[in-house]
Amino acid sequence: MLIIPKNNGSISYVTLENTIIFDKGYLEMVKVVKFGGSSLADAEQFKKVAEIIKSEDSRRYVVASAPGKRYDDDIKVTDMLYSCYKLVKENKDIDEAFKLIEDRYNGIIKDLGLDFWLQPEFDRIKNAIVHHAGRDYIASRGEYLNSMILAKYLGYDFVDAEEGIFFTENGVLDTEKTNEELTKILKEHTHAVVPGFYGVMPNGTIKTFSRGGSDITGSIVARAIGADIYENWTDVSGMLMADPRCVKNPKVINTITYAELRELAYMGATVMHEDAIFPVREKGIPINIRNTNKPEDAGTMIVSKVDSNKVDTVITGIAGKKGFSVISIEKSMMNAEIGFGRKVLEALENHKICFEHLPSGIDTMSVVVNDNDFLPVKETLIADIQRKTKADNISVYNGIALVAVVGRGMAGVKGTAGRVFGAIGNAGINIRMIDQGSSELNIIVGVAEDDYVKTLEAIYNEFVK
Repeated sequence: MLIIPKNNGSISYVTLENTIIFDKGYLEMVKVVKFGGSSLADAEQFKKVAEIIKSEDSRRYVVASAPGKRYDDDIKVTDMLYSCYKLVKENKDIDEAFKLIEDRYNGIIKDLGLDFWLQPEFDRIKNAIVHHAGRDYIASRGEYLNSMILAKYLGYDFVDAEEGIFFTENGVLDTEKTNEELTKILKEHTHAVVPGFYGVMPNGTIKTFSRGGSDITGSIVARAIGADIYENWTDVSGMLMADPRCVKNPKVINTITYAELRELAYMGATVMHEDAIFPVREKGIPINIRNTNKPEDAGTMIVSKVDSNKVDTVITGIAGKKGFSVISIEKSMMNAEIGFGRKVLEALENHKICFEHLPSGIDTMSVVVNDNDFLPVKETLIADIQRKTKADNISVYNGIALVAVVGRGMAGVKGTAGRVFGAIGNAGINIRMIDQGSSELNIIVGVAEDDYVKTLEAIYNEFVK
Protein backbone atom coordinates (compact mmCIF):
# COMPACT_ATOMS: atom_id res chain seq x y z
CA MET A 1 0.00 0.00 0.00
CA LEU A 2 1.16 3.56 -0.79
CA ILE A 3 -0.53 6.70 0.55
CA ILE A 4 0.12 9.94 -1.35
CA PRO A 5 -0.91 13.29 0.26
CA LYS A 6 -2.56 15.83 -2.05
CA ASN A 7 -2.46 19.63 -1.88
CA ASN A 8 -6.19 19.81 -1.21
CA GLY A 9 -5.89 17.64 1.89
CA SER A 10 -7.14 14.47 0.22
CA ILE A 11 -4.97 11.45 -0.46
CA SER A 12 -4.44 8.76 -3.03
CA TYR A 13 -4.54 5.13 -1.97
CA VAL A 14 -2.43 3.25 -4.50
CA THR A 15 -2.63 -0.48 -5.15
CA LEU A 16 -1.19 -2.55 -7.97
CA GLU A 17 -4.42 -2.18 -9.94
CA ASN A 18 -5.86 1.26 -9.26
CA THR A 19 -5.70 4.61 -7.53
CA ILE A 20 -8.62 5.95 -5.52
CA ILE A 21 -9.00 9.56 -4.33
CA PHE A 22 -10.67 10.14 -0.95
CA ASP A 23 -11.87 13.60 0.11
CA LYS A 24 -10.42 13.44 3.59
CA GLY A 25 -7.09 14.22 5.15
CA TYR A 26 -6.07 10.65 5.80
CA LEU A 27 -6.90 7.07 4.96
CA GLU A 28 -7.08 4.36 7.57
CA MET A 29 -6.97 0.86 6.20
CA VAL A 30 -8.97 -1.71 8.18
CA LYS A 31 -8.29 -5.43 8.09
CA VAL A 32 -10.21 -8.31 9.59
CA VAL A 33 -7.89 -11.15 10.54
CA LYS A 34 -9.08 -14.68 11.27
CA PHE A 35 -6.82 -17.26 12.89
CA GLY A 36 -7.53 -20.97 12.68
CA GLY A 37 -7.18 -23.62 15.34
CA SER A 38 -3.59 -24.52 14.52
CA SER A 39 -2.67 -20.83 14.81
CA LEU A 40 -4.11 -20.69 18.35
CA ALA A 41 -3.27 -24.17 19.60
CA ASP A 42 -1.00 -23.10 22.46
CA ALA A 43 0.75 -20.12 24.04
CA GLU A 44 3.62 -20.08 21.56
CA GLN A 45 1.15 -19.83 18.69
CA PHE A 46 -0.72 -17.08 20.57
CA LYS A 47 2.53 -15.11 20.71
CA LYS A 48 3.02 -15.49 16.95
CA VAL A 49 -0.55 -14.35 16.37
CA ALA A 50 -0.13 -11.31 18.62
CA GLU A 51 3.08 -10.33 16.84
CA ILE A 52 1.33 -10.51 13.47
CA ILE A 53 -1.63 -8.46 14.67
CA LYS A 54 0.50 -5.81 16.37
CA SER A 55 2.79 -5.47 13.34
CA GLU A 56 0.08 -3.53 11.47
CA ASP A 57 -2.26 -0.96 13.00
CA SER A 58 -4.84 -1.90 10.37
CA ARG A 59 -5.43 -5.33 11.96
CA ARG A 60 -8.12 -4.17 14.35
CA TYR A 61 -10.78 -6.90 14.22
CA VAL A 62 -9.83 -10.49 15.00
CA VAL A 63 -11.85 -13.70 14.62
CA ALA A 64 -10.56 -16.64 16.63
CA SER A 65 -11.02 -20.39 16.40
CA ALA A 66 -10.83 -22.95 19.21
CA PRO A 67 -7.41 -24.45 19.99
CA GLY A 68 -6.44 -27.01 17.38
CA LYS A 69 -3.88 -29.79 17.45
CA ARG A 70 -0.44 -29.05 18.89
CA TYR A 71 0.99 -32.25 17.43
CA ASP A 72 -0.24 -35.12 15.26
CA ASP A 73 -1.82 -37.23 18.01
CA ASP A 74 -3.29 -34.27 19.87
CA ILE A 75 -7.04 -33.64 20.20
CA LYS A 76 -8.77 -30.42 19.15
CA VAL A 77 -10.67 -28.69 21.92
CA THR A 78 -13.87 -28.79 19.86
CA ASP A 79 -13.60 -32.58 19.70
CA MET A 80 -12.95 -32.67 23.47
CA LEU A 81 -16.18 -30.74 23.98
CA TYR A 82 -18.07 -33.11 21.68
CA SER A 83 -16.75 -35.98 23.81
CA CYS A 84 -18.25 -34.39 26.92
CA TYR A 85 -21.57 -34.04 25.12
CA LYS A 86 -21.46 -37.71 24.18
CA LEU A 87 -20.60 -38.79 27.75
CA VAL A 88 -23.62 -36.98 29.13
CA LYS A 89 -25.84 -38.62 26.51
CA GLU A 90 -24.53 -41.96 27.77
CA ASN A 91 -25.20 -40.94 31.39
CA LYS A 92 -21.48 -41.00 32.19
CA ASP A 93 -19.41 -38.66 34.36
CA ILE A 94 -17.56 -35.85 32.57
CA ASP A 95 -15.29 -34.65 35.40
CA GLU A 96 -12.10 -36.15 33.97
CA ALA A 97 -12.85 -35.19 30.37
CA PHE A 98 -13.79 -31.62 31.25
CA LYS A 99 -10.73 -31.23 33.48
CA LEU A 100 -8.58 -31.81 30.40
CA ILE A 101 -10.31 -28.89 28.70
CA GLU A 102 -9.77 -26.64 31.71
CA ASP A 103 -6.10 -27.66 31.83
CA ARG A 104 -5.67 -26.84 28.16
CA TYR A 105 -6.91 -23.27 28.58
CA ASN A 106 -5.24 -22.71 31.94
CA GLY A 107 -1.97 -23.86 30.41
CA ILE A 108 -2.28 -21.22 27.68
CA ILE A 109 -3.11 -18.53 30.24
CA LYS A 110 -0.16 -19.50 32.47
CA ASP A 111 2.34 -19.69 29.62
CA LEU A 112 1.23 -16.26 28.39
CA GLY A 113 1.78 -14.82 31.87
CA LEU A 114 -1.75 -13.47 32.04
CA ASP A 115 -3.57 -12.49 35.21
CA PHE A 116 -6.83 -13.99 34.03
CA TRP A 117 -9.35 -16.24 35.76
CA LEU A 118 -11.75 -18.38 33.71
CA GLN A 119 -13.04 -20.67 36.44
CA PRO A 120 -16.51 -19.06 36.58
CA GLU A 121 -16.84 -19.64 32.82
CA PHE A 122 -15.66 -23.24 33.19
CA ASP A 123 -18.20 -23.88 35.94
CA ARG A 124 -21.02 -22.34 33.91
CA ILE A 125 -20.18 -24.38 30.80
CA LYS A 126 -19.72 -27.64 32.70
CA ASN A 127 -23.03 -27.14 34.46
CA ALA A 128 -24.74 -26.51 31.12
CA ILE A 129 -23.25 -29.70 29.65
CA VAL A 130 -24.34 -31.79 32.63
CA HIS A 131 -27.85 -30.40 32.29
CA HIS A 132 -28.03 -31.44 28.64
CA ALA A 133 -27.23 -28.18 26.86
CA GLY A 134 -27.49 -28.33 23.09
CA ARG A 135 -24.70 -29.82 21.02
CA ASP A 136 -24.10 -26.55 19.18
CA TYR A 137 -23.78 -24.58 22.41
CA ILE A 138 -21.23 -27.05 23.78
CA ALA A 139 -19.18 -27.08 20.57
CA SER A 140 -19.11 -23.28 20.38
CA ARG A 141 -17.48 -22.85 23.79
CA GLY A 142 -14.06 -23.64 22.34
CA GLU A 143 -14.08 -20.45 20.27
CA TYR A 144 -15.77 -18.52 23.06
CA LEU A 145 -13.08 -19.26 25.66
CA ASN A 146 -10.15 -18.91 23.26
CA SER A 147 -11.40 -15.53 22.10
CA MET A 148 -11.67 -14.28 25.68
CA ILE A 149 -8.04 -15.22 26.30
CA LEU A 150 -6.86 -13.66 23.03
CA ALA A 151 -8.76 -10.44 23.72
CA LYS A 152 -7.15 -10.21 27.15
CA TYR A 153 -3.66 -10.88 25.72
CA LEU A 154 -4.05 -8.29 22.96
CA GLY A 155 -5.80 -5.70 25.09
CA TYR A 156 -8.75 -5.75 22.66
CA ASP A 157 -12.47 -5.76 23.47
CA PHE A 158 -14.27 -9.11 23.50
CA VAL A 159 -17.46 -9.12 21.40
CA ASP A 160 -19.52 -12.30 21.70
CA ALA A 161 -20.70 -13.58 18.32
CA GLU A 162 -24.16 -14.29 19.69
CA GLU A 163 -24.69 -10.54 20.06
CA GLY A 164 -24.48 -9.87 16.35
CA ILE A 165 -24.68 -13.04 14.23
CA PHE A 166 -28.23 -14.30 13.72
CA PHE A 167 -29.86 -17.33 12.16
CA THR A 168 -33.43 -17.70 10.96
CA GLU A 169 -35.93 -20.20 12.34
CA ASN A 170 -34.81 -22.80 9.78
CA GLY A 171 -31.14 -22.45 10.71
CA VAL A 172 -30.01 -20.28 7.78
CA LEU A 173 -27.81 -17.25 8.38
CA ASP A 174 -29.94 -14.09 8.54
CA THR A 175 -27.60 -12.09 6.37
CA GLU A 176 -29.23 -8.67 6.46
CA LYS A 177 -30.06 -8.64 10.17
CA THR A 178 -26.57 -9.86 10.97
CA ASN A 179 -24.93 -7.21 8.85
CA GLU A 180 -27.08 -4.43 10.29
CA GLU A 181 -26.69 -5.38 13.95
CA LEU A 182 -23.03 -6.40 13.78
CA THR A 183 -22.14 -3.13 12.06
CA LYS A 184 -23.75 -1.19 14.92
CA ILE A 185 -21.90 -3.23 17.53
CA LEU A 186 -18.47 -3.07 15.93
CA LYS A 187 -18.69 0.69 15.43
CA GLU A 188 -18.54 0.92 19.21
CA HIS A 189 -15.21 -0.92 19.32
CA THR A 190 -12.02 0.27 17.65
CA HIS A 191 -10.34 -3.07 18.36
CA ALA A 192 -12.19 -6.32 19.02
CA VAL A 193 -11.93 -10.11 19.11
CA VAL A 194 -14.99 -12.05 17.93
CA PRO A 195 -15.34 -15.83 18.40
CA GLY A 196 -15.80 -17.72 15.16
CA PHE A 197 -18.07 -20.64 14.31
CA TYR A 198 -21.39 -19.64 15.87
CA GLY A 199 -24.31 -17.24 16.21
CA VAL A 200 -27.75 -17.30 17.77
CA MET A 201 -31.20 -18.60 16.82
CA PRO A 202 -34.38 -16.49 17.21
CA ASN A 203 -35.17 -18.35 20.45
CA GLY A 204 -31.80 -17.42 21.94
CA THR A 205 -30.08 -20.81 21.57
CA ILE A 206 -26.62 -21.09 20.06
CA LYS A 207 -26.30 -22.27 16.45
CA THR A 208 -22.99 -23.25 14.86
CA PHE A 209 -21.85 -23.22 11.26
CA SER A 210 -20.45 -26.45 9.84
CA ARG A 211 -16.87 -27.35 10.77
CA GLY A 212 -14.49 -24.69 9.54
CA GLY A 213 -17.22 -22.09 10.03
CA SER A 214 -14.88 -19.57 11.66
CA ASP A 215 -13.92 -18.68 8.08
CA ILE A 216 -17.53 -17.61 7.55
CA THR A 217 -17.53 -15.53 10.73
CA GLY A 218 -14.43 -13.70 9.52
CA SER A 219 -16.13 -12.94 6.23
CA ILE A 220 -19.26 -11.71 8.01
CA VAL A 221 -17.21 -9.39 10.22
CA ALA A 222 -15.28 -8.09 7.20
CA ARG A 223 -18.51 -7.22 5.45
CA ALA A 224 -20.02 -5.60 8.53
CA ILE A 225 -17.16 -3.14 8.99
CA GLY A 226 -16.44 -2.68 5.29
CA ALA A 227 -12.91 -4.02 5.62
CA ASP A 228 -10.31 -3.32 2.97
CA ILE A 229 -8.93 -6.86 3.26
CA TYR A 230 -9.95 -10.04 5.03
CA GLU A 231 -6.82 -11.97 6.06
CA ASN A 232 -7.39 -15.65 6.78
CA TRP A 233 -4.38 -17.00 8.69
CA THR A 234 -3.83 -20.74 8.74
CA ASP A 235 -0.95 -23.24 8.64
CA VAL A 236 -0.20 -23.11 4.90
CA SER A 237 1.17 -20.32 2.73
CA GLY A 238 -1.91 -19.96 0.58
CA MET A 239 -3.92 -22.24 -1.66
CA LEU A 240 -2.00 -24.85 -3.62
CA MET A 241 -2.59 -25.75 -7.25
CA ALA A 242 -3.18 -29.37 -6.28
CA ASP A 243 -3.49 -31.61 -3.24
CA PRO A 244 0.07 -32.09 -1.86
CA ARG A 245 -0.91 -35.60 -0.77
CA CYS A 246 -1.32 -36.48 -4.45
CA VAL A 247 1.04 -34.13 -6.29
CA LYS A 248 4.57 -33.53 -5.03
CA ASN A 249 5.33 -29.92 -4.05
CA PRO A 250 2.50 -28.18 -5.93
CA LYS A 251 2.90 -24.46 -6.51
CA VAL A 252 1.04 -21.83 -4.53
CA ILE A 253 -1.76 -19.99 -6.34
CA ASN A 254 -0.82 -16.31 -6.23
CA THR A 255 -4.20 -14.90 -7.25
CA ILE A 256 -7.57 -16.59 -7.62
CA THR A 257 -11.07 -15.25 -8.24
CA TYR A 258 -14.08 -15.90 -6.03
CA ALA A 259 -15.59 -18.00 -8.82
CA GLU A 260 -12.50 -20.16 -9.16
CA LEU A 261 -12.27 -20.63 -5.41
CA ARG A 262 -15.89 -21.72 -5.31
CA GLU A 263 -15.23 -24.38 -7.96
CA LEU A 264 -12.09 -25.70 -6.27
CA ALA A 265 -13.56 -25.64 -2.76
CA TYR A 266 -16.64 -27.53 -3.90
CA MET A 267 -14.41 -30.19 -5.42
CA GLY A 268 -12.38 -30.73 -2.29
CA ALA A 269 -9.83 -27.93 -1.88
CA THR A 270 -10.04 -27.33 1.87
CA VAL A 271 -7.87 -24.34 2.80
CA MET A 272 -10.97 -22.25 3.35
CA HIS A 273 -14.67 -22.94 3.94
CA GLU A 274 -16.41 -22.55 0.57
CA ASP A 275 -19.30 -20.49 2.00
CA ALA A 276 -16.91 -17.90 3.41
CA ILE A 277 -16.68 -16.08 0.09
CA PHE A 278 -20.31 -14.98 -0.09
CA PRO A 279 -20.42 -12.18 2.55
CA VAL A 280 -17.30 -10.47 1.15
CA ARG A 281 -17.99 -11.17 -2.51
CA GLU A 282 -20.93 -8.77 -2.56
CA LYS A 283 -18.73 -5.94 -1.29
CA GLY A 284 -15.70 -6.85 -3.38
CA ILE A 285 -13.50 -7.34 -0.32
CA PRO A 286 -10.38 -9.37 -1.20
CA ILE A 287 -9.35 -12.33 0.94
CA ASN A 288 -5.69 -13.04 1.66
CA ILE A 289 -4.80 -16.59 2.76
CA ARG A 290 -1.66 -16.35 4.94
CA ASN A 291 0.57 -18.65 6.98
CA THR A 292 0.86 -17.90 10.71
CA ASN A 293 4.15 -19.77 10.89
CA LYS A 294 5.55 -17.98 7.82
CA PRO A 295 4.09 -14.47 7.95
CA GLU A 296 6.65 -13.25 5.43
CA ASP A 297 4.98 -15.31 2.68
CA ALA A 298 2.54 -13.34 0.53
CA GLY A 299 0.02 -16.18 0.39
CA THR A 300 -2.93 -16.26 -1.97
CA MET A 301 -5.12 -13.28 -2.87
CA ILE A 302 -8.78 -14.06 -3.58
CA VAL A 303 -10.38 -11.26 -5.60
CA SER A 304 -13.54 -10.45 -7.52
CA LYS A 305 -11.97 -10.26 -10.95
CA VAL A 306 -8.62 -10.54 -12.65
CA ASP A 307 -7.70 -9.82 -16.25
CA SER A 308 -7.85 -13.28 -17.84
CA ASN A 309 -5.18 -12.19 -20.30
CA LYS A 310 -2.70 -11.74 -17.46
CA VAL A 311 -2.29 -15.19 -15.96
CA ASP A 312 0.81 -17.13 -15.00
CA THR A 313 -0.62 -20.48 -16.09
CA VAL A 314 -3.56 -21.56 -18.21
CA ILE A 315 -5.08 -23.41 -15.27
CA THR A 316 -5.44 -22.01 -11.77
CA GLY A 317 -5.82 -25.26 -9.87
CA ILE A 318 -6.89 -28.90 -9.85
CA ALA A 319 -9.10 -30.55 -7.25
CA GLY A 320 -11.21 -33.65 -6.95
CA LYS A 321 -13.23 -36.01 -4.82
CA LYS A 322 -13.96 -39.70 -4.70
CA GLY A 323 -17.20 -41.47 -3.90
CA PHE A 324 -19.51 -40.94 -6.87
CA SER A 325 -21.65 -43.05 -9.17
CA VAL A 326 -22.85 -42.36 -12.70
CA ILE A 327 -26.39 -43.34 -13.68
CA SER A 328 -26.43 -43.70 -17.46
CA ILE A 329 -29.90 -43.57 -19.07
CA GLU A 330 -30.40 -44.55 -22.73
CA LYS A 331 -33.54 -44.08 -24.81
CA SER A 332 -34.06 -43.65 -28.53
CA MET A 333 -35.33 -40.19 -29.54
CA MET A 334 -34.80 -38.90 -26.03
CA ASN A 335 -34.05 -35.43 -27.38
CA ALA A 336 -37.53 -35.23 -28.93
CA GLU A 337 -39.38 -36.31 -25.78
CA ILE A 338 -40.68 -33.29 -23.91
CA GLY A 339 -40.25 -33.54 -20.14
CA PHE A 340 -37.76 -36.42 -20.15
CA GLY A 341 -35.21 -34.58 -18.03
CA ARG A 342 -37.90 -33.43 -15.63
CA LYS A 343 -38.97 -37.03 -15.02
CA VAL A 344 -35.42 -38.04 -14.13
CA LEU A 345 -34.97 -35.09 -11.78
CA GLU A 346 -38.35 -35.79 -10.21
CA ALA A 347 -37.21 -39.31 -9.36
CA LEU A 348 -34.09 -37.90 -7.72
CA GLU A 349 -36.17 -35.38 -5.79
CA ASN A 350 -38.51 -38.12 -4.56
CA HIS A 351 -35.49 -39.86 -3.03
CA LYS A 352 -34.00 -36.60 -1.67
CA ILE A 353 -30.91 -36.86 -3.84
CA CYS A 354 -29.02 -33.94 -5.36
CA PHE A 355 -27.18 -34.42 -8.62
CA GLU A 356 -23.60 -33.30 -9.17
CA HIS A 357 -23.54 -33.15 -12.97
CA LEU A 358 -25.85 -33.94 -15.91
CA PRO A 359 -23.79 -34.62 -19.04
CA SER A 360 -26.00 -35.73 -21.93
CA GLY A 361 -26.14 -36.73 -25.58
CA ILE A 362 -28.91 -37.09 -28.15
CA ASP A 363 -30.14 -40.43 -26.86
CA THR A 364 -28.30 -40.59 -23.53
CA MET A 365 -28.41 -38.79 -20.23
CA SER A 366 -25.99 -39.32 -17.36
CA VAL A 367 -26.56 -38.30 -13.76
CA VAL A 368 -23.61 -38.07 -11.41
CA VAL A 369 -24.60 -38.61 -7.77
CA ASN A 370 -22.84 -38.86 -4.43
CA ASP A 371 -22.53 -42.45 -3.21
CA ASN A 372 -23.44 -41.55 0.37
CA ASP A 373 -26.89 -40.47 -0.81
CA PHE A 374 -27.32 -42.84 -3.73
CA LEU A 375 -26.21 -46.30 -2.61
CA PRO A 376 -28.77 -46.71 0.23
CA VAL A 377 -31.65 -46.14 -2.23
CA LYS A 378 -30.01 -47.42 -5.41
CA GLU A 379 -32.50 -50.14 -6.34
CA THR A 380 -35.65 -48.14 -5.64
CA LEU A 381 -34.32 -45.04 -7.39
CA ILE A 382 -33.37 -46.93 -10.56
CA ALA A 383 -36.79 -48.57 -10.58
CA ASP A 384 -38.43 -45.16 -10.18
CA ILE A 385 -36.44 -43.69 -13.09
CA GLN A 386 -37.31 -46.69 -15.27
CA ARG A 387 -40.99 -46.42 -14.41
CA LYS A 388 -41.15 -42.69 -15.15
CA THR A 389 -39.00 -42.59 -18.31
CA LYS A 390 -39.54 -46.06 -19.90
CA ALA A 391 -35.81 -46.01 -20.71
CA ASP A 392 -34.31 -48.55 -23.11
CA ASN A 393 -31.43 -49.18 -20.72
CA ILE A 394 -30.14 -47.88 -17.39
CA SER A 395 -26.58 -48.65 -16.30
CA VAL A 396 -24.83 -47.68 -13.09
CA TYR A 397 -21.07 -47.15 -12.75
CA ASN A 398 -19.80 -47.05 -9.18
CA GLY A 399 -16.41 -46.07 -7.80
CA ILE A 400 -16.07 -42.85 -9.76
CA ALA A 401 -13.78 -39.97 -8.83
CA LEU A 402 -14.39 -36.47 -10.17
CA VAL A 403 -11.48 -34.21 -11.06
CA ALA A 404 -12.01 -30.52 -11.82
CA VAL A 405 -9.52 -28.47 -13.82
CA VAL A 406 -10.25 -24.81 -13.04
CA GLY A 407 -8.84 -21.66 -14.59
CA ARG A 408 -9.98 -18.26 -15.81
CA GLY A 409 -7.31 -18.48 -18.51
CA MET A 410 -8.76 -21.60 -20.12
CA ALA A 411 -11.44 -19.77 -22.11
CA GLY A 412 -8.93 -17.72 -24.04
CA VAL A 413 -6.48 -20.50 -24.88
CA LYS A 414 -7.14 -22.88 -27.76
CA GLY A 415 -6.60 -26.58 -27.22
CA THR A 416 -6.89 -26.55 -23.43
CA ALA A 417 -9.46 -29.37 -23.36
CA GLY A 418 -7.34 -31.35 -25.78
CA ARG A 419 -4.32 -31.01 -23.51
CA VAL A 420 -6.36 -32.18 -20.51
CA PHE A 421 -7.74 -35.24 -22.29
CA GLY A 422 -4.40 -35.96 -23.95
CA ALA A 423 -2.53 -35.90 -20.65
CA ILE A 424 -5.05 -38.30 -19.11
CA GLY A 425 -4.96 -40.59 -22.15
CA ASN A 426 -1.16 -40.64 -22.28
CA ALA A 427 -1.17 -41.78 -18.64
CA GLY A 428 -3.26 -44.80 -19.68
CA ILE A 429 -6.39 -43.61 -17.91
CA ASN A 430 -9.90 -44.18 -19.24
CA ILE A 431 -12.23 -41.18 -18.92
CA ARG A 432 -15.71 -42.25 -17.80
CA MET A 433 -17.40 -38.85 -17.94
CA ILE A 434 -16.73 -35.33 -19.28
CA ASP A 435 -18.53 -32.13 -18.33
CA GLN A 436 -17.60 -28.51 -19.07
CA GLY A 437 -19.32 -25.44 -17.69
CA SER A 438 -20.75 -22.85 -20.10
CA SER A 439 -18.39 -20.21 -18.71
CA GLU A 440 -15.42 -22.40 -19.71
CA LEU A 441 -14.07 -21.84 -16.21
CA ASN A 442 -13.73 -25.55 -15.55
CA ILE A 443 -13.52 -28.97 -17.12
CA ILE A 444 -14.65 -31.93 -15.02
CA VAL A 445 -13.75 -35.50 -15.80
CA GLY A 446 -14.88 -38.72 -14.16
CA VAL A 447 -12.35 -41.53 -13.77
CA ALA A 448 -12.13 -44.75 -11.80
CA GLU A 449 -11.19 -44.11 -8.18
CA ASP A 450 -8.04 -46.20 -8.63
CA ASP A 451 -6.90 -43.69 -11.28
CA TYR A 452 -7.63 -40.59 -9.17
CA VAL A 453 -4.07 -39.73 -8.10
CA LYS A 454 -2.62 -40.57 -11.53
CA THR A 455 -5.15 -38.22 -13.11
CA LEU A 456 -4.19 -35.31 -10.85
CA GLU A 457 -0.51 -35.91 -11.50
CA ALA A 458 -0.97 -36.16 -15.27
CA ILE A 459 -2.90 -32.89 -15.55
CA TYR A 460 -0.58 -31.01 -13.21
CA ASN A 461 2.52 -32.15 -15.07
CA GLU A 462 0.98 -31.16 -18.41
CA PHE A 463 0.20 -27.57 -17.41
CA VAL A 464 2.64 -26.69 -14.65
CA LYS A 465 5.86 -28.65 -14.87
